[in-house]
Amino acid sequence: MKRMLPALGFFLFITCILQVLVKQNVIAESLIPSPETVVKTLIEMKFDYVTSFLQTFKNTLAGWILSIFFGTALAVMFSLSSFLKRAILPFAVFFQTVPIIAVAPLLVIYFGFGAPTVIASSFIVSIFPIIANTLMGLENVQAAQLDLFKIYQANAWQILWQLKLPAAYSYIYSGLKISAGLSIIGAIAGEFVAGGGLGAMIDAARTQQRVDIVFGALILLSVMGLLMIGALTLIHRLLLKYRPYSTGDL
Repeated sequence: MKRMLPALGFFLFITCILQVLVKQNVIAESLIPSPETVVKTLIEMKFDYVTSFLQTFKNTLAGWILSIFFGTALAVMFSLSSFLKRAILPFAVFFQTVPIIAVAPLLVIYFGFGAPTVIASSFIVSIFPIIANTLMGLENVQAAQLDLFKIYQANAWQILWQLKLPAAYSYIYSGLKISAGLSIIGAIAGEFVAGGGLGAMIDAARTQQRVDIVFGALILLSVMGLLMIGALTLIHRLLLKYRPYSTGDL
């Protein structure tokens, strides 16, 4: 709580300043709604917001979990085979450089409207940081440690599980945090074209010029990101507390 107090205090300060500026007509409420208006909108449309939030959250988690599984598996494969790395990694880089909003219409053609497209969009956006960070960690093993394992005739899987993965933990954790935020971005981009969730609410509010609805959705998306990062942080601290090797290794 002590670490959160400065951020909470700054948020309250900005909220109060914004409320005063909008009420004094310094800022037009048609451009930026007052915090009071946003809260009223959240309360009035609570059923729509809750339904959309849960839908987006479910699809985001599905895409993120898939990216964790396949991203980690690909990184391990690349670390074990330089041929696979040279053959497949360029395509992962290609998908990372293409804007997801340009790919999303193709996903609608392939998967149709609704959850499958949103999950695929979230997956595509969030997988590359996991591949890149995990692979960097796996390849960042100290030569002396690797030589020691080879002296004791450890096979490739023993080196992977007992040396490379523990050494890559901090890189994997960083990749997971980056991909968590990107998975939400991918899900919203998918919802813009496939419908459903908070993305569809934002798109509908755009046509109605309802900036208060948009700001309410943005707040809920921020909460979603905080929940995902908070869960990662909790798991990280539990691992640091109970794992058998010292925290100095990270």
